[in-house]
Amino acid sequence: MGLKIAFTGPESTGKTTLSKWVSKAYNIDLVKEYARDYLNGYGPYSQMDLDKIAQEQFNRNEVSKKPTILDTEMLVMRIWCEEKFGACTELIESLFVQQHIDIYFLCKPDFKWQEDPLRESPNDRERLFDLYVFYLEKMEAPFHILEGDLLHRKDIIAAIMKTC
Repeated sequence: MGLKIAFTGPESTGKTTLSKWVSKAYNIDLVKEYARDYLNGYGPYSQMDLDKIAQEQFNRNEVSKKPTILDTEMLVMRIWCEEKFGACTELIESLFVQQHIDIYFLCKPDFKWQEDPLRESPNDRERLFDLYVFYLEKMEAPFHILEGDLLHRKDIIAAIMKTC
């Protein structure tokens, strides 16, 4: 199985920008965030919609046997479902447990919030960030916190990529 590198964290923290940069800079396949395609123009959504999004994202994340950059993954889905609906679905929990990520880059919410019709939590990003840290530590997952401006984050990523 190929190396899987995932970008995770609260909304508007640079996940997509950085995943695209790593993909291009290191010539590694990128799996984009499926939720954006699914929810674009959709309106109110349900837990069943999150299950559909999670299953498709999981399938896309798992298909490649080559090194792959993941713009999102099941920890994002788990926290999103818990926060929006008060509990995680059995499907998302199952996919969360099944996924294998070699390196997580956890993006800190010290970027300025960027308005986007699909974003919902502009004032709660620090608390959500702490949830990501909690779960990653609980899983004993290999993760690195990305903070500071974009150039500093890229420097952190470049140093870690040298060891891969």
